Amino acid sequence: MKLSFGTDGWRGVIADEFTFANVRRVAQAHAAALLAGGGRSAVVAHDTRFLGGAFAGAAARTLADSGLDVTLLGGPTPTPALSHATRDGGHAGGVMITASHNPGQYQGYKLKGPYGGSATPALVQEVESRIDTPLTAGAVGSLTDGSAREAYLSALAGLVDTGAIRASGLPVYHDAMHGAAGGWIEQFTREHLGVPFHGLRQAPDPLFGGVNPEPIGANLEATAQVMRGVSGPAFAMVTDGDADRIGAVLAGGAFFNSHQIFAVLLHHLARRGLRGRVVRTVSTSGIIERLAQHHGLEVVQTPVGFKYITDHFLEGEADPARQVLIGGEESGGIGVQGHVPERDGLLNGLLLQETVAATGLGLDEQFRQIEALLDFRHHYDRIDLHLPGPVNRAALMDDVANTAHLGAHAVRDVITLDGVKLAFDGGYGMVRASGTEPVVRLYVEAPSPDEVQGILGQLRTLTMRHLS
Repeated sequence: MKLSFGTDGWRGVIADEFTFANVRRVAQAHAAALLAGGGRSAVVAHDTRFLGGAFAGAAARTLADSGLDVTLLGGPTPTPALSHATRDGGHAGGVMITASHNPGQYQGYKLKGPYGGSATPALVQEVESRIDTPLTAGAVGSLTDGSAREAYLSALAGLVDTGAIRASGLPVYHDAMHGAAGGWIEQFTREHLGVPFHGLRQAPDPLFGGVNPEPIGANLEATAQVMRGVSGPAFAMVTDGDADRIGAVLAGGAFFNSHQIFAVLLHHLARRGLRGRVVRTVSTSGIIERLAQHHGLEVVQTPVGFKYITDHFLEGEADPARQVLIGGEESGGIGVQGHVPERDGLLNGLLLQETVAATGLGLDEQFRQIEALLDFRHHYDRIDLHLPGPVNRAALMDDVANTAHLGAHAVRDVITLDGVKLAFDGGYGMVRASGTEPVVRLYVEAPSPDEVQGILGQLRTLTMRHLS
């Protein structure tokens, strides 16, 4: 069976493609790539999905049998904590057994580089090319147990203004979506913040309570029910299955989307006096570019996938003139300066808490100020089309690229960096095939909710014409 890697490693349905035999195939190829580059050690972790600990153990033993000294982290571990442990421990690479935000029947093998972030496209391609290539016999490595928890939480404490949050008295609400971050924010709050903590969906559950563990509005009704009884500037930070993505639900129950989170964090960091490039994937809101320009910051646009953002973080580490302030994607993955070059849902949730403590304003009020500052109105929605049959992707993308109007808006720019994005004054429409699931994603930003839904309908009709 040929194994194909997507935007952040290899994923598959458990017991179909994702089997112990295939995990060992990938781990052996990964070991060969690390050893060829002079690597000597690796670290492995898992989240709360079915057989996560067993799959992680199989990967760790294979890496060790192939010649690497391996540390296996115990218990469900957030992906950013695994990334921090990879860099902090001086390892050649890291492995995270997770399918991130995918449905519960999926598992995955995420690759991490020695710098503590998503593997570069070059490493991913090398691992994929080495699958089933015999490994030259050599000395067997060691396998030891470890933990990333204390070192990682200590690192977060150095990146967040814990004193400001403590002084505000603002309670912390955290929805772990039954994923790997369950208990981690609670411990951080107890040890570093000293404010009330309210935990939602903290217990591990491989079925994630019956929803996909992705922090988008459709999956957060349980959180919204709790927050409808809350008033003031408080909000619930929400982390996905492996805790590298962030979402938020406001007091009163309204969802605060990833574009809004990206904008609030960018504005906050810039007002702190921090500088650097702003890196955004092609599917993010136009408000990010406008806000960066307002602060005099260079903007870089990439394809979808945090590994492309990681490349820019690494470039900035090598050349201070190219340093990145913040990098983010539409799916809620955001990385910030001074940390590992990795998206981190826990850190971003705490930084959002810091913005409220610093301003005394709720996230929605902060975002409204940004809209007024830039004279920009943001409304957004996304549809994931699980199609009943295969789609002719080439013909679909050609058709989208030749679309002259989205609703009443004339298309002024066609961007084919990843899928097809049609930009117009005040928004965009985009069609893209997922790199991790058999899904076509439709993204729309427009000046009003009605326009968003109208353009989504237009793109849906266009997509359905290309079913094979």
